[in-house]
Amino acid sequence: MRKFRGNRRKVQAYVGLGSNYGDRVGFIQQAVQLLKDIRQIEVVECSSLYETEPLGDEYGPEQWFVNAVVTIETSFSAEELLDVLNDIEDRLTHMHKSELLRGQREHEGRVRIIDLDILFYGDEVLDTTSLRIPHPRLHMRAFALVPLLELNPELMHPLLRKPVAKLHEELPEPEQVFLYGTRAREDHG
Repeated sequence: MRKFRGNRRKVQAYVGLGSNYGDRVGFIQQAVQLLKDIRQIEVVECSSLYETEPLGDEYGPEQWFVNAVVTIETSFSAEELLDVLNDIEDRLTHMHKSELLRGQREHEGRVRIIDLDILFYGDEVLDTTSLRIPHPRLHMRAFALVPLLELNPELMHPLLRKPVAKLHEELPEPEQVFLYGTRAREDHG
């Protein structure tokens, strides 16, 4: 197969962002800005911010996430985009290492400064040791589906052949997802 030099085709991709400690909104905003700073990536649209219930035993009950999804156009391959996202995670974690270490001592669960995931990369299906696209648990996660609904409810899952709106509708027991700032806080005192 021949490789072409010069401009590659641009692919529309959807990237999920999540943070569950400290300045969660600030970390999401910093990650989006770092994406915007990369010449081969154009951030087309960003969903609203959502506060989402933590899933699983690895997070404490008070470690609610802030999640969002961005639509991007990129000339990076899926693997190159994954490298960029991992680099952004590493940079933000390094920049905020003292907050992260303090958070891990103060909280029982796992603390995440930022988590960036490729949810969709065009209509491609990819399954390698380092990358699975579409994201393998996307169809089971309200925290990813709700922001995707806002951006593109008709977006088709290439494996399940269902639009995002239908996947959300079919969630058996979705975790709680609130528009950021609308979740009522429990009073523990």
